[in-house]
Amino acid sequence: MAGTKPTFNLSEIAAYLDEPRTVGQMYEALQPHLHGLGLTANKTGEDYTISRLMPSPAYILSTSEEKRLNAYLSLDTMPSFLEAAIEQYISRKTGKEWSDSIILERLRRAIVAQKDDYWKPTGKRSLQYTKGYSVLGYLAYHFPVYFMQARHLFAQLARDGLLKQQMTILDLGTGPGVMPLAIEDFWMCLDSARSTVLSVERSKEHIEAFEALTRSVAIQDPQVKIESPKEADITLPRDIPLPENVDLMIFSNVLNELAGLPVAERADIVMSYGEKLAPDGMLLIIEPAEEATSTGLRVLALALKKRGLSIYAPCTFIWGTNCTPDRCWSFQTASSIRPTRIMNSLAGCNEQFRYVNSDIKYSYVILRKDGKVRTSCQIPKNTKALRLSKIHMNVGKRITVVAAKMSEDIGDADTHLYRLCDGSAEKPVYAVLPAFHIVPSNRELGSVPYGTVLELRNVLVRYNPVHDAYNLLVSRNTAIRMLGQGDPGQ
Repeated sequence: MAGTKPTFNLSEIAAYLDEPRTVGQMYEALQPHLHGLGLTANKTGEDYTISRLMPSPAYILSTSEEKRLNAYLSLDTMPSFLEAAIEQYISRKTGKEWSDSIILERLRRAIVAQKDDYWKPTGKRSLQYTKGYSVLGYLAYHFPVYFMQARHLFAQLARDGLLKQQMTILDLGTGPGVMPLAIEDFWMCLDSARSTVLSVERSKEHIEAFEALTRSVAIQDPQVKIESPKEADITLPRDIPLPENVDLMIFSNVLNELAGLPVAERADIVMSYGEKLAPDGMLLIIEPAEEATSTGLRVLALALKKRGLSIYAPCTFIWGTNCTPDRCWSFQTASSIRPTRIMNSLAGCNEQFRYVNSDIKYSYVILRKDGKVRTSCQIPKNTKALRLSKIHMNVGKRITVVAAKMSEDIGDADTHLYRLCDGSAEKPVYAVLPAFHIVPSNRELGSVPYGTVLELRNVLVRYNPVHDAYNLLVSRNTAIRMLGQGDPGQ
């Protein structure tokens, strides 16, 4: 019926049923499936009007917004009012000035305890954030970097045309509200986009901090409406009442805390939330860049892909195959932030390096429900490119490959090194570019953004037994050109 006309009354389908049903019975049976069919129902008297869901139009950045966004991303500090709000909250919670030597020492202990716990084996972690100082330590050490790196992710969504004029956003495991506050801050770069942000958090201490910080920075007539978080455990999605047609769901630095669960169980949890996505909705999962956590994200992303979601970015499956993600250590970087006043005060001790967190390095994946991908690479017809899955058969040979650049420079000034992936490799593959071999024909390797698909002609294959990986040596005779665009602005 929905395929024949844009709207109809639910009672109209009674004639097609084998057994008589009332409108109420039909609605009860169909209601759980309407969202998946891209339909909505509105009660009209004794009947229901069924119509197609009309998604909010995409938000396209104007020239002035692009300029504003560039200036925004160049900032290296949190907004001063938010930094002050965190300081005031710590002072209020402790009953002393945040800069008091006793408070600073307690914050140091909380930060060290969190870091030590994070590096424990997966099954022995106990990251709960249930006590006051664990949350205060999080605010002092983790919050600033997580807040600032969110700007780069939202900029990618905006520049790719993935934001909408009106959005419903759900932040799962919101903590003290890093992402909702980052959304409110970012949306102020946009002239007319609006959103409603819902969130879920199990820690009462985090919720208290969330409420205090969002109240302290609230403005009149905001573009972003931040709802109070629901107190719940995100591992029990069926127990949480959630809206339909969510445009964006975010898991920010939270799924790694469930690493004790098998990958299949974590994927099931994520997919349960995915049922509430709009037909063109997306999931954004962000994790730290540390190797085990980053590779764990790739394993989870592939499990979600096999369950029907598409990986929009950063991965590009050039040959239509699935990669070997357990060795895929791939992360994004951006300019470091300036340490906050609290970090500088915490660093006034013998081990100052333990208390300054300013590097922006993160792993992420964007998954979509509608199959859309960021880069759909078409290999030129005349290109005889070798799949990276066949690289072991070509050691010592010069070859041509098509692959995505999946890291910034992880080498040094003498030898530049970049991770490559075409979605088929069984072992890690790196492009190695010695500084003395840099010429105009291969210089693009270093300048193109993360995620860009490249054609590399005439590279020499070498095997690295120490790391059980393959290197593609880029020389003066190598030609490199871009085939697909990566992350803009990075």
